[in-house]
Amino acid sequence: MRRHPLVALVAAAAFAALLAGCAAAAPQPAVSSADASSAATPVLSGELTIYAAASLKAAFTELAADFEAQNPAVTIRPITYDGSSTLATQIIEGASADVFASADQKNMTKVLDAGVARAAQPFATNVLTLVVPKGNPGGVTGLADLATPGLSVVLCAAEVPCGSASATLLQNAGVTPSVDSYEQNVTAVLTKVASGEADAGLVYVTDAKTTTDVETVTTAGADAVVNTYPIAALTGAKNPAAATAFVDFVRSDAGRAVLSGWGFGSPR
Repeated sequence: MRRHPLVALVAAAAFAALLAGCAAAAPQPAVSSADASSAATPVLSGELTIYAAASLKAAFTELAADFEAQNPAVTIRPITYDGSSTLATQIIEGASADVFASADQKNMTKVLDAGVARAAQPFATNVLTLVVPKGNPGGVTGLADLATPGLSVVLCAAEVPCGSASATLLQNAGVTPSVDSYEQNVTAVLTKVASGEADAGLVYVTDAKTTTDVETVTTAGADAVVNTYPIAALTGAKNPAAATAFVDFVRSDAGRAVLSGWGFGSPR
């Protein structure tokens, strides 16, 4: 039987609408949460320049390697280590850096007051210990021995965090040491004692852990003199995104685990 032309036209229109509906309802490729996350989180890249207190060398060497492993497109330049006062002065005078980690709040405050750092955050604590060369040739038994004539004693300079802490520790103990030399960073003190050039010196417990060439001597009152370490991204950072990420990493659980492994305490 021959179909009426109008009926055929209506049927064709209905079939076309059905096809259009199917096409509109076709499922779209799903976006995984991983894809969404990677799209939302920018990939860090470029170079990162860090200035850090000398006492942080062992811990920050490890932290830098871990950070680069997590961010393969970031290259951390050789970290500049020195006394915090020296680094603060260099930064204020225009040294090109992205991150500053100080061994005390005093020197970080100088940088903050100069307007060259963002808000600093504490990330670690440290205390001093008395160290002597292996075998203890000077026969040092405690802080009081540092006043012994003829004993070669080396300390950090007063403007350096370890020097300020040493002065407070010795004053609390009522000891006036007979000092042969004052050094500009704690690494220099450790080096002189480890080489046998000095009979005794005061360094951080974290520094004493970095070499087998020194022995530690019980240091009464050291736990009462605590240095808190702050870290900040600098306002003139050439790589602000990586700088902020590194600061966050140092303060993360993973960062704290590395710091703890080197003897640092958590901020109080």
